[in-house]
Amino acid sequence: MRIVAADIGGTHARFAIAEIAGGRCELGEPVTLKSADFEGLEAAWAALPALFGHALPNAAAIAVAAPIAGDVLAFVNNDWKIQRAGLAGRLGLERLTLLNDFGAMAHGVATLGHAWTEHLCGPDVPLPLDHPVSVIGPGTGLGSAILLRRGGRVEVVETEAAHIAFAPLDAAEEAMMPALRQMYGRVSSERLVSGPGLAAIRAALDPEAAPRSDADLWSAALAGEMDAFNRFAMIYGAVAGDIALAHGAMGVAIVGGLSNRAKTRLRASGFHTRFLDKGRYGARMQQIPVRLVTHMHTGLVGAAAAFAQEYAAA
Repeated sequence: MRIVAADIGGTHARFAIAEIAGGRCELGEPVTLKSADFEGLEAAWAALPALFGHALPNAAAIAVAAPIAGDVLAFVNNDWKIQRAGLAGRLGLERLTLLNDFGAMAHGVATLGHAWTEHLCGPDVPLPLDHPVSVIGPGTGLGSAILLRRGGRVEVVETEAAHIAFAPLDAAEEAMMPALRQMYGRVSSERLVSGPGLAAIRAALDPEAAPRSDADLWSAALAGEMDAFNRFAMIYGAVAGDIALAHGAMGVAIVGGLSNRAKTRLRASGFHTRFLDKGRYGARMQQIPVRLVTHMHTGLVGAAAAFAQEYAAA
């Protein structure tokens, strides 16, 4: 069976034709669009036949960076809104799976398996099959989900853990808070552990610093030229550890292009020290493998896998 798999984030909307057969998913070459170039999902969808060079299948799995609740899905990090009622008909679909983007990421982690991961920190062992796994990744925002594997079935709990309030852990972070509160009012973890978070950290550390684009800041950070990245990595590690504790996880899967690009610097940073620094739960944290998922389209794979699971009995 052929379907359209879609992974729609705050900045990019990615689409691919997926072939599903015998519980396996074969992903075709993805097409990436900028969300800002289109008024919404329907407009982007209308452009796909020309981009793929053929008509679209009449089934789809669409993962969106928004909570799947209510009649209208509103994205946190772009202006798109999706009216759920009648969506399948407007897109010309007979079957539709709609899920949160990090729900799709978690399905992708389960489908891809150990071969598509590499050790980031902690014990160099596979992610557990008998305990919850936290799936975490910063991009335009910060996503998280819980992956459970029970009786051969994948279960995913989509969460909004990124919006837990940020907790400063040392004097430098306490000193950052007035500037961060002036920027945002309430300061969530996502404000700092995300692509735009690096600029926020830099501005809070040095209010006199000249403004630079996010792209320039990340290029400098990955080249080792920015002290703000070290603070970003420490906060990232602390937040990842907090999310793992809140999820009851005994494994962490880090996903997304940003973390893959930054992996060398993350390994050399204070990420893992902060991940472990959980007071009375330090010994537990030392048992948790933190693995980087290296597939660049985990969300598309996971969207297709979620569709296959939903319609397996159909």
